[in-house]
Amino acid sequence: MDIGQKVKVVRVRDRVSDSVAKRLGQEGTVTQFKMVDGSGVGVVVEFSDQFSSWFFEDELKQTA
Repeated sequence: MDIGQKVKVVRVRDRVSDSVAKRLGQEGTVTQFKMVDGSGVGVVVEFSDQFSSWFFEDELKQTA
């Protein structure tokens, strides 16, 4: 994945807030990467309404 790339949220691993859960199936843009729990990389995604959150890479699917 690259910054500026479009991605779709295809699943969420953990319990999340309603504001994040409603993003399931939505498309957004990768804005940055984030180190998570010392062993992985998270992807920060911004959606069309300016809301952003981070996801694990396996929770996202690259789109066109």
